[in-house]
Amino acid sequence: MRDASELYRLTPDAASVPEGLHLVAGLTGFADAGGAVGQFTEYLLGTMNHVVVAEFDADLLLDYRSRRPIIYFDEDHLTDYQPPALRVHLARDELGQPFLMLAGFEPDFRWEQFSQALLDLVDRFGVASTTWVHSIPMPVPHTRPIGVTVSGNREELTSAMSVWRPHTQVPANALHLVEYRLAEQGRPTVGFILLIPHYLADTEYPAAAISALESVSAATGLIFPTDRLREANREFLGKIDAQVAENGELAKLVGALEERHDSYMAGTTLRSPLTDEDGELPSADEIAAELEKFLAFKRHNDGEPPLAP
Repeated sequence: MRDASELYRLTPDAASVPEGLHLVAGLTGFADAGGAVGQFTEYLLGTMNHVVVAEFDADLLLDYRSRRPIIYFDEDHLTDYQPPALRVHLARDELGQPFLMLAGFEPDFRWEQFSQALLDLVDRFGVASTTWVHSIPMPVPHTRPIGVTVSGNREELTSAMSVWRPHTQVPANALHLVEYRLAEQGRPTVGFILLIPHYLADTEYPAAAISALESVSAATGLIFPTDRLREANREFLGKIDAQVAENGELAKLVGALEERHDSYMAGTTLRSPLTDEDGELPSADEIAAELEKFLAFKRHNDGEPPLAP
């Protein structure tokens, strides 16, 4: 393997990182249902004091043609080029507790080298534990708390918090591989996969960001301000509930999801709140078809984009 250190550079502030901090990670670019990861990282970097301690080389890790950066066309000239970034920040929570945060784009290339680079940084900074968040769309109701599937080697968290424990193959993301490599070395690591209502997957769902923050707090003891997100979520849910009340088909869908969820949480023989009557998990095509049917119905009735925050 090539030298992993060629993927990143340390900044002068790296020398000030104390040992024993928690590393928190969230990368965008793959299946960010409800905008959970994007909101989570944007909220933390927008509300916490932080400095960059390491920056990865986007030219080595990113496929620019599949995820093109944004530039502004100002009448006859170009301005405000926004290059993609993948950085490790030294931040402080609401109580002033320091932690490390990896945020930015998910690498398209060199996953093994990237994983090794991150493990090297874990060594260099003496990281106490690594916690990461991700989100996927699932047929669950917005009227119930967001559930999580928990992976990693911190049994106290997987036992207490994981509401769905499937035996299945899934498309991996880069942080899956990082967790796998950390666990191979016996380093404390945990991943929280948020289960987002599939009919809200394409929105920025504030409850998804709140759930991400709460999950990270449970794993690390870090304290984050959530008042602004909670207020935004109350407004968001008010609009969603109004749409449900006006739409019989959507109300029926949500009611069925509630019944399935509650039956599972009450300890029935259902293997998961996500399965159908036969115990089978709906395919991505089935979920998409159901969602498209609802969207088409909504557009026909009021001509407005459905479930807009």
